[in-house]
Amino acid sequence: MSYYFTFNFPQNLNPCSVNDLLRQLLIPRKWRHFLRVERKVQINGKYYHFNQNVKPNDKVELWFNHVESKQHNYPASGKNPEVIYEDDSLLIINKPAGQKTHPNLMETDTALNDCATYLGFSPFIVHRLDMLTSGLLLVAKNPAVVPILNRELTAKIFHREYLAVINVNKPIAKRGTIELPIGQDPLDQRKRKITSNGLQSITHYQILRYLDNNTALIKLNLETGRTHQIRVHLAAIGCPIVGDPLYNSNCEKEQFLHLTAYQISLQRPFTLDKLKVKLPDEDIPLLQNKKDRLPNDNVNPKLS
Repeated sequence: MSYYFTFNFPQNLNPCSVNDLLRQLLIPRKWRHFLRVERKVQINGKYYHFNQNVKPNDKVELWFNHVESKQHNYPASGKNPEVIYEDDSLLIINKPAGQKTHPNLMETDTALNDCATYLGFSPFIVHRLDMLTSGLLLVAKNPAVVPILNRELTAKIFHREYLAVINVNKPIAKRGTIELPIGQDPLDQRKRKITSNGLQSITHYQILRYLDNNTALIKLNLETGRTHQIRVHLAAIGCPIVGDPLYNSNCEKEQFLHLTAYQISLQRPFTLDKLKVKLPDEDIPLLQNKKDRLPNDNVNPKLS
């Protein structure tokens, strides 16, 4: 199947070669080869050699005929997700707490099953949210954008910001970085733990406000994306998330996990445009009143 993308080179950027442009777009080397050999990259309707310059306002057109995908098919759940953002290639939904991101075996009630209902075809997974975590989940609408988004994750162009309510069991700095390796807990397959031979894991945090003597609203940004990373890191510094049944010993059964993915920022695939999508305040259970509301420019993707 062939995939076509087009955009105008931004006015605010300096001219660059076709080759440099394709690298900035994070197009894999194999695909760049096919674009050159098959002359499937055109500027203003004409094929440009890779050393020729693209200038502001030039129309860039790309055709991809060698896109492969091993993506699973996800049956429709019959239920639509809450859509927060959509364009030709991307879909961002608000996943509720308690719902899995993707199915195992014959499950049909996950977020990706809901996306299949809405789209009329199977979406392509980009990243995951823990079942107990609510908030923004990005899926791809075609396989051509998946390797681009994966490279954005690796290059830390794709940022995810979270809000949490924590129990402050001991004093911590208003902002800081938690850099502790995370591995599997050998005593409980559901859990992860801090271990010297674990994977490098980095979480940046900033306390927004204290809610009472021992709870606070906190925002977080991940440099790495380990399973349960935020939950494990906060518990490790003595500040577990309220309602966390695995890592907070004071969790009560009726509580929900107070963790929400509330903002995503990335470069839109096959363009040089920046995209920032924020969950509306009214959709964030942690923001119970107006004084908790966050301005649109409140989050700096780099907190460290």
